[in-house]
This record gives sequence, structure tokens and C-alpha cells, in this order.
Amino acid sequence: MKNRVLVVDDAAFMRMMIKDILKKGGFEVIGEAEDGVKAVEKYKELKPDLVTMDITMPEMDGITAVREIRKIDKNALIIMCSAMGQQAMVIDAIQAGAKDFVVKPFQPDRVLEAVRKVIQ
Repeated sequence: MKNRVLVVDDAAFMRMMIKDILKKGGFEVIGEAEDGVKAVEKYKELKPDLVTMDITMPEMDGITAVREIRKIDKNALIIMCSAMGQQAMVIDAIQAGAKDFVVKPFQPDRVLEAVRKVIQ
């Protein structure tokens, strides 16, 4: 059975890029969200195996969304996606419960490595 992933990023082209990498890696993208509020709603609705989460988004940032999702499901598997220079936020994200992070611009191999490591 394919692992089901929810992709969260406020930039549509980033969601497309992540979805493309994941599909080529054999994962099933079951949904996407453009902000933290929608990410939490979609998590409840879709119950994905894994979430890729942008840090900086409107409405609700990725770190807050991680905390909200972990309230719903303490075992949620979430990988943060951050731009260069967001190291302090990445540490906050890991403390909030994220399992790993990948840095933009994405290296497809690194994205798949992180996803596979977290999902096992």
C-alpha cells in the first residue's frame, strides 16, 4: 500500500514540486493545503500517513499547525520544509513535534530520504 501524504505550502508551485517528487518516489499525495488552518482541517479529514509542512504561511504558520495537528494525533508524522536561514524556526518546529526537515530549494533525493526515514 502506498503511503499517503498531505502537502502543505502557501506557494502553489512548491506544492506542485513536492507532489511531483513524492509521486515519482512512489508516494500517494492525498491532499494539499495553502495555510496552517487548512492543513489542520485536511489532517482531520484525510488522516494522512505523513505531512510535509512549510514554516512561513498566512493564517497560521507551520509550527503552530504542527502543534495543532499533534493535539489531534500525538503520533502524527510531519516533515518541515524551510528556506535557508530559518534554522531557529526549524528548532522550534522539531520541539513542536516535527520529525525532520528539508531545506528549500529542494533536492529530490533529500526529500525522499527524509520521507522514507520518517515513515519507517
